[in-house]
Formats: sequence, C-alpha cells, structure tokens
Amino acid sequence: MISKQVNQALGFALREARHRRHEYVSIEHLLFAILHDSYGVEIIEACGGNVNRLLESLEMFFQEHIRIVPPHEAYTIRQTVGFQRVIQRAVDHVRSAEKSEVDVSDILASIFLEKDSYAAYFLNEAGITRLAVLSYISHEAPRPPFTDRPAEGESGGKPKSADPLALFTVNLIERAAEGKIDPLIHREAEIERTIQVLCRRRKNNPIYVGDPGVGKTAMAEGLALKIYEGKVPDPIKDVTIYALDMGGLLAGTKFRGEFEQRLKGVIDALKRLKKPILFIDEIHTVVGAGATSGGSLDASNILKPALASGEFRCIGSTTYEEFKNHFQKDRALARRFEKIEIHEPSVAETVLILRGLKAQYEAHHGIQYTDAALKAAAELSAKHINDRYLPDKAIDVIDEAGAYVRLSGQPNRKRIHPADIEKIVAKIARIPALRVSSSDKERLETLESGLKGVVFGQDPAIEAIVTAIKRSRAGLSAPNRPVGSFLFTGPTGVGKTEVARQVAQLLGIHFSRYDMSEYMEKHAVARLIGAPPGYIGFDQGGLLTDDIRKHPHCVLLFDEIEKAHPDLFNILLQVLDYATLTDNNGKKADFRNVIIIMTSNAGSREMASASIGFGIPTASAEDKSRKAVETVFSPEFRNRLDAIVHFSALSRAIMEQIVDKFIAELNGLLAAKRVRLELAPEARSWLAAEGHDAQYGARPLSRIIQTRIKDVLSDAILFGKLQNGGKAVMRMENGEPTFDYEAL
Repeated sequence: MISKQVNQALGFALREARHRRHEYVSIEHLLFAILHDSYGVEIIEACGGNVNRLLESLEMFFQEHIRIVPPHEAYTIRQTVGFQRVIQRAVDHVRSAEKSEVDVSDILASIFLEKDSYAAYFLNEAGITRLAVLSYISHEAPRPPFTDRPAEGESGGKPKSADPLALFTVNLIERAAEGKIDPLIHREAEIERTIQVLCRRRKNNPIYVGDPGVGKTAMAEGLALKIYEGKVPDPIKDVTIYALDMGGLLAGTKFRGEFEQRLKGVIDALKRLKKPILFIDEIHTVVGAGATSGGSLDASNILKPALASGEFRCIGSTTYEEFKNHFQKDRALARRFEKIEIHEPSVAETVLILRGLKAQYEAHHGIQYTDAALKAAAELSAKHINDRYLPDKAIDVIDEAGAYVRLSGQPNRKRIHPADIEKIVAKIARIPALRVSSSDKERLETLESGLKGVVFGQDPAIEAIVTAIKRSRAGLSAPNRPVGSFLFTGPTGVGKTEVARQVAQLLGIHFSRYDMSEYMEKHAVARLIGAPPGYIGFDQGGLLTDDIRKHPHCVLLFDEIEKAHPDLFNILLQVLDYATLTDNNGKKADFRNVIIIMTSNAGSREMASASIGFGIPTASAEDKSRKAVETVFSPEFRNRLDAIVHFSALSRAIMEQIVDKFIAELNGLLAAKRVRLELAPEARSWLAAEGHDAQYGARPLSRIIQTRIKDVLSDAILFGKLQNGGKAVMRMENGEPTFDYEAL
C-alpha cells in the first residue's frame, strides 16, 4: 500500500528528527524529507515553488520553534497527531481513487489539509496550491492555477504553468496553416449565414444542427481555412478559432472543483485574446458535464455569462436528436445561440463535394479517381447505404476504394473505376455485388420480360406496374409521390404477392412485407408509427417508419389489406399523396423512392359465385371485383392509387408453365445432392391438372409437389438409389406417378 519512495521519505524524516534531537517527528519533517526526494522536487518546481526557499524556511522553523532534547537526556521519538493524520488521509484517498499504493504526491496533497501547520503555510507562501498538486497527480502537468500572477522565485520569474488553450483546445487556424484541414465545398449559403451571426453585437454564437455525417464539423474547419486564406469579410479576418477538447477537460478530474477550474481557465484565457472564437463539437455534451450530486456547476452554466456578455464568440454543432433532448431543454443556454440547419446534400451536390476533395485522397492513396467513379460513389452510396448520410458515406466509399486498390497487389494500377466503387458499396451495404453493379437502365429494359418469365398469365398486371416504374425513373411522375401505388385484386393463389416479390428481386432493392391480419385491432395500427406518449415503448419509433428510413429504396407490400383496421387507411392517405409519414417522435419517413403494393381478395367470392334461376346475366368477373373493391375501400383511398390491377384466374395452359417453374426451383434444391428431376409429358400434364383449382389458384400445386414428389425423392436420396446422386424421371402408370432412377 505504501510505495518504496514514501517509505524512504518516512525513514528520512525519522532520521532527520533523531539527528536534530527532536522529540517529535512532525509534518514539517515530512515536508523536509519530500524536498529531498527527486519526485517531490519535480512536483514542487512544476507547480511554481522554489525548493531552496522552502528548505530555508523549514531550517529556520526547526531552529526557532522546535525544542532540542539535551544530549544527556534519554527520549523516544514519537509521531505528532498531525503527522499521523497526514499519512492516514493519504491512505484513504488512495483507496477511494482505487490506486495501488500511496505515492509522494499523495502525501504532499494531504499536507495542505493541515491548514494550521507551518508546512502548509510554507507551501502556500511559495505559491503552491493543493489543486495544482492534484492536477499534477492526474496528468503530470501543472494544469491550474491558470493565472498570470507572478510568483517570487529564485530568478524572480513567473511560475512554470501551462497555457490552458494549449492543453484543452486545438487551434484550427494553425491546423489550416499546416494543411491538415480539407477544403469546404458547396456550403456558401451556410458559411454566409455563419459570418452574419458572428458579426452580430450580441448573441453572436451560431450552432450547427443536422444529421450525423452531413458536414457540421467540416463547416467550422472550413471557416477556419477560409479565415487563414483571407477569403472572409474584414470583421472576422483576424479571428482565431479554438476547438474545445471536452474529453481532455473531463479526463482525470477526480476532485470537486477541478473541472470547473480548468474550464474557467480556458474561458479566462479566451477573454484575454483579441478576437477568439470557441468551437465546441457535440455541444450537447456541455449540458451536465462536470456536474455532481453535490450541486456543482456544469459546463453550460459556466459558459452562459461569457456568452451573454459577448466577451468571446462560440460555434457549436449537434444533431437534431441531441439538440431536442439535451440542448433545447436548457433554454437559458439555447437562447444564446442562433440555430443554423445543415441539410444533407443531394447526390449532385455530393458529386461536387467529392470532386473538391479528391485531390487530398489521391495524394494519400497515390491513385486517381475517374469522374465516373466519383459519380458512382455518390449515387450508389445514396441508394444502398441507408443508415448514414451524404456526403459522409460517399467520402468513406472513395476512401475505402483507394485503400482497396492500393492494397490489391497491383502496383501498376493507378486509377479507380466505377467497378471498384460497386465492390466497396456491396461490402459496406452487405448486399450481393450483382445487385449494385448492373445499372437501373439495364434492369428496367428487362423488367417486364423478367416478370413475365416468373409470373404467368398476369400480363396486364405486369405491364401496368412496369409502366409506372418506368414513368417514375424517367422523371415524369409527380415529384412528391411514391414511385407507384397499386392495389392488386383477384382470387387467392394467382400471383399477387409473387409479383411484388419478383419486382424487388429484379430491381435489386429491399422487399418489405406486412401481413395485415396482424393489424385488425385499432391499437395494433400504432405499431406502424409508434405508440403515443405515455405508453410503453413510445420512444422507440414505429415499425413502418423505421423500416422505410432504413430502406428508402424498397418494394413495400401490404398483404391482404382488407383485413386491416380502417384507421390504417387514414395513415396511408398521406403516404399515397405526399410520400411522407411522421412517427410518434416527429421524425418523417420519406416514401418517394418506395413502390407501394397492396393485395386484396375483395371480390373473389363474388367472382366465384354463379347466378341462379332466370335473373339478369351476371356481369363480368372484373366488374364484380370492381364493385367489391368500391364497397371495401373508400373513394378518397381509391382515388390516390395509381392503378387497381385485377389478377385473372389461372387456366390449364398457364398451370403447365407454373409446373415448369416449380420443377426448376426443385431442381435448384436437388443440385446440392447432385440429383436431377425430369418430367415425362404426361406427368407434366397430370401435375397441371391436379394442381389447378379455380378457387385456390396455384397453391394446391405446391402441396402436390411436396407429397407426390419431394416425399418420394427424400427416401431415394437418403436410403435408395440416389444416395450418391443421379437422375429421377417421373412418369405416369395407370393414372399414378412413378419414378425411374439412374444412379451415378
């Protein structure tokens, strides 16, 4: 518990008292011993003290105030009560601080608390404070006191104290001079607004508010670069911007008042400068920073008087969420700042930003970026990396692409092309590279044929949805509406849900499906946008809004929407009209890049029913379906849809095509076992006939394939002739399916 240095100091103090024939070993003997320890001397000098002057004072004290025991008188050296308190207090401090052992610095700090002792008096007279010693314990550097008050030393100079601005801030103008700040691109309006606020007489403190990664910190750094280059108006030409290191201010502040002293030192140092600007990144951290349960001031309360008086200017930055949850709650602090919103740049603006920054990244990686690569980085990151914001995610993409090419083992390769960007985006977004690589134009050209190749007998429905998607991609659709909004009606099992799934797969975008049977109750609808305040989970957002914010490019399917509670249709009205949905926390989800598809079985019963007797002949199937849809869905809801697409019942000829599709999917599963299935023509016709049901569509076919084919092949693969692979041929004998096997 006691360090070797402290043991040596205690022994030195005891020997010194015995040598001088003092009856008691006191605090002054302990200080005398510390002044003969190398570490103790280092602390004293670092905190502005003069060791020789202290030794002289102690020597005079020993001669004038301590009784010397006569040589002929026997005595035993004892410790004074103050001496024991100093040691015990140092031990208690080390335990509370969870340190391993008591050091010389702990003993020295403990001496100050014996305020009636000569040792503490001599230390205070030398200009040494307990706070300075404690700071040295934490950082081995003399933090406080931050003052220009001279201390009389041997040479008559000032004490050795560090500049708080050098310790706890970063001079952004100096960083700009060293070339360590990237240029600010395409933020002229925000910079102009910042300069206007800075030039005000009072409350000249701008605060940048925006999403993470949109460039709030870059705004302050870019302003510093413009000031260094002289590209600013005269009122702020000579200013210096200091970025506050809040972590450095808080680090090691074990004792009450130490944090406040550091921050006050920074503020006082700024006040002495001519035109300082303090930049506080993540400024919401100052609310409550340094406060304790004992009622000490936090950083924001220390800053308020200086900000209100205009003695120095301050620039802050924070996110919307932190501004609302922390900063805005302290109204006295918030009113001293002028809010400047930093919006996410568009893809075109991001390309301009990347062009302005590419020189720095080319110099770092030793490569060159083609203009097509920069454009691909902006477009693909905006489309596929959905949990971050431009331009940050696009900059990360080109940075990682540079590292990828540099480490690829091809020393002669010096250029980055769109293909490299596609690989990086695929890795970051965790999606197959093929989904990123092929262009939208190629996908749109093959979308209709691709859908008709996997969904059979529904050509009018496929043509309607493909036309809407092409219209949106061509820029001819309404700018503030979803890509398309469709209601698919028709019997069950005819491909309504499958069309939605295949559209997402062929376009290479996310597919989100919501089963509306889960939203039949009124309270369940709140799950989509979040519970209202006062209910459990109200601060967690909604399933639908969070899903769209995470996947803004997607196909959104509301399956069997007629089963949902009517309140759901009221929520969807604003989505279909304005492509936005606000959750319970006030955050908006953007549906402008979403394809909304709703499926419904409304009208399927009417279509299946037949007229009886001699009444008027029944209307067509589509007319029946249309009337049923009008009954279920309100006019204002139907009026906002791009199209109501009717799916027809499946015919026998179409069923044979569906059989081919199902068998192809089954062969894909069998390929892992090196097994291939073939159908004889009569077996194909039998499956189409048995799997066809006018009421249930193609769903019975999957059950027949499972019971008549998969179950039989399972035994053959596990125990029969197909254990090592082979071919199975399905034939018909006496109206029943049989299998011929050819083993490998």
